[in-house]
Amino acid sequence: MTSNHTLISRFPHLRQDFAASLVVFLVALPLCVGVAVASGVPAELGLVTGIVGGLVTGLMRGSSLQVSGPAAGLTVLVFEAVKEFGLPVLGVIVLLTGLLQVAMGLLRLGRYFRAISVSVVEGMLAGIGLVLIAGQLYPALAAKAPDSGLAKIAGLPGALLDAFGDSGALTSLAVCAGTVAVLLLWRRTPAKVRAVPGPLAAVGLATLATLVFSLPVATVEVRGLLGSVQPPPLSAFGELAGVGLLGTVLAFALIASAESLFSAAAVDRLHSGPRTQYNRELLAQGVGNTLCGLLGALPMTAVIVRSAANVQAGARTKASRVLHGAWLLLFAALLPGVLAYIPIPALAGILIHAGAKLVPVRALAALWREHRGEALVLGVTAVSIVAVSMFEGVLIGLALAVVKTAWEASHVKLDVVDKGAGPVEASLSGNATFLRLPKILDSLESLPQDRPVRLDLSGLHHLDHACRTALGNWAARHSAAGTEPVKLVTAA
Repeated sequence: MTSNHTLISRFPHLRQDFAASLVVFLVALPLCVGVAVASGVPAELGLVTGIVGGLVTGLMRGSSLQVSGPAAGLTVLVFEAVKEFGLPVLGVIVLLTGLLQVAMGLLRLGRYFRAISVSVVEGMLAGIGLVLIAGQLYPALAAKAPDSGLAKIAGLPGALLDAFGDSGALTSLAVCAGTVAVLLLWRRTPAKVRAVPGPLAAVGLATLATLVFSLPVATVEVRGLLGSVQPPPLSAFGELAGVGLLGTVLAFALIASAESLFSAAAVDRLHSGPRTQYNRELLAQGVGNTLCGLLGALPMTAVIVRSAANVQAGARTKASRVLHGAWLLLFAALLPGVLAYIPIPALAGILIHAGAKLVPVRALAALWREHRGEALVLGVTAVSIVAVSMFEGVLIGLALAVVKTAWEASHVKLDVVDKGAGPVEASLSGNATFLRLPKILDSLESLPQDRPVRLDLSGLHHLDHACRTALGNWAARHSAAGTEPVKLVTAA
């Protein structure tokens, strides 16, 4: 009895955290496997990343209730990296990603990720969601997916037509559709039934149906935990000489960090406990990714689905996420053969559902009504990711967001007072930048050419070099045509 009281005094929330850890484990298990399969790597590597996210990142300080593991948001990027560089080099990419995150955390750069345009991040997630949905419809149809995002979308009508003449493809599609239907309808089931997480129930029912009816669908290939964990060989580090790999590392680091820290901000809104320490959370993510890289596993981020399940299940401390990692380790060590019974189209259904939640259809409609510029940034970012690639799409979105902000910040107003006699009084106010130069010059050149002009610049908050030079040139031209030189009045 005394030992129980001592344990409770040291861990007053152990009961709540223990129960929450089981819920998170049951949510994480199918997602870890599904993300790994969709990324083109052995299923066990998804479990390894989930284990590291629980036992290592979970122990570190940062965000106390946020849960880390393999994320659907990085699936497209990982698949492209494995296709281009090979599985052994993935460990190098993830290792360098982790080291870069550690450096950013130590340099206290975590808080700056909060300055990234929300529209760019939402556009990034929407683009990932669209590519993820299109890509997972192919395994749902028992077909091979094309390489590029545009090819995936363009090839879907043909793949659907081909499926209608193939009973195996139709069976696979039915399993996927049934999985998505369970996920959509699960929230309407009685509370006692909802004690089982929706993803686990959907995959479990699909697996049961496949076994009972002997359905001819593809299942997960099992290699065993030790057989899947392959630290990157020394030869893989030779790829560091290529610019393409370094760009991929940068994309991994920026996207994983942004997704983790935005997830932390969302999780903070779900509970009243300690707030996230962004630099420490970035450091924790970096340590986790460094270890995942050494093990040749998938990259990790904080995952909002698991984190929200953790909070909603009543977790109070980081013990819940650490325990969830322990349950994943026990499963991977004792029951890896169970994975071989999971149907691939069921995992595709899980990821299609996850991808759909990444596309903010309702938010985009509201954004279009209220802030069309932000909606444009979101849409262009998403389309660019689908049409080009993840990294370039995000860069395009960031560039557009910067241009939009600069345009909105460079408001300038020209007031003209012309009494019909004497000099024309004109004044500029606001921020005169090169973006507004055409408008400024058009307005000034419309002034009377045969009258002296007094141009007051004292109301300007900012006058950049391009505008200063252009105004000087205009004044010289007007003075040459007019009866008196232009008088430029600046602030004292």
